[in-house]
Amino acid sequence: MKPQHYSKQAHMRPVDQETRTLLMLFLAPVLERATDWINLEEELTKRGYDLDFEDGRLVISDSYTGVAVCCGSDVGHPLRTLSERLGRPKLRADHTGHFARLS
Repeated sequence: MKPQHYSKQAHMRPVDQETRTLLMLFLAPVLERATDWINLEEELTKRGYDLDFEDGRLVISDSYTGVAVCCGSDVGHPLRTLSERLGRPKLRADHTGHFARLS
């Protein structure tokens, strides 16, 4: 697990409409086609993204920089909706309990 000592969401720039549209075109199909959490993580990794969880939100981060790009809700797929379809994710939280990754 990567050391998490700051909030990815707090450092995430607000997503403007143009960026949101491009992210939806690129990421929404990945989120829609995922068959389970592991599959979703693998497909995001192939495209250069990490799947993180912070304070009850699904956060998609740039694999290279570690900077949060968007939340699942920004691209029309909030954690609640994905959990209903894929089941509850098995997470491994850090020592603060605010950050988690799939276990």
